[in-house]
Amino acid sequence: MDKNNALDALAALGQETRLDVFRLLVKAGPDGLSAGAVSETLDVRPNTLSTHFGLLTRSGMISAERDGRSIVYRADLSAMQKLVTYLLQDCCGGNPELCAPLLNVLSCVPQKDTEPTPA
Repeated sequence: MDKNNALDALAALGQETRLDVFRLLVKAGPDGLSAGAVSETLDVRPNTLSTHFGLLTRSGMISAERDGRSIVYRADLSAMQKLVTYLLQDCCGGNPELCAPLLNVLSCVPQKDTEPTPA
């Protein structure tokens, strides 16, 4: 990923509704969601959502596929991975232990609850 692609992706994700759409599609996984399902889940009008889908699609963060009369949207997880990699590729400065906390969070391994449990 180059700087311009990263800027496009960040701009697309840098708005509340679009970020909500992207996160919802990430949760939906490879099956994706129809535009109607996204609209209902997020309580966003379809015509407003259409604009957001367009920007996210042009940025490469989501893809769209026609399924009969509806369009199914999916988060592009490889684009997300490329963006995160671009942002963090130099984060450790040769000291991998600096990135360990981040890697633990990204590993999808459940983290221990750090809050004390009530007695």
